[in-house]
Amino acid sequence: MRFGLAEDAAELAELSRPFVRSGALRERPVSLYAAQAADFLVAVGPGGRLDGCVGLCVHPAGPAGAGAPAGVLYNFCVAGRRQGCGVGAVLLRTVLTRARALSLGALFTATTGDGRLFQRYGFTSTAACLAPRSWAESLDPRRNARILARAV
Repeated sequence: MRFGLAEDAAELAELSRPFVRSGALRERPVSLYAAQAADFLVAVGPGGRLDGCVGLCVHPAGPAGAGAPAGVLYNFCVAGRRQGCGVGAVLLRTVLTRARALSLGALFTATTGDGRLFQRYGFTSTAACLAPRSWAESLDPRRNARILARAV
């Protein structure tokens, strides 16, 4: 497990592509992965290939500094060859540890799937109005994603 690097951008895009095609993830250009590489934790497998990734975007505290900053998990995916092997669980535990180290008050994510892995780690359904506004407003309502959250 390590932080993403700008040179991981093409591989992050390739890892994400099957999930984009299925509608589970939004399409992002390689340039965006490069610009946001530091947001990512990546699981590196044998031979140095990326087995999975998750982005963590930190949103500042509420108006006038009220409340703790919140994090948004995004682009969470595991390579098909590694699904069911615990890679997703390791990524999620690691990003939770990172969120605590950053003193985040809560974590949010949106999923079009069943969300079982998130639920095993304490995430529950929540309303968009409780999430960071800029992120919640960026969600595409046509995707019918469910918003999940948990305290850190």
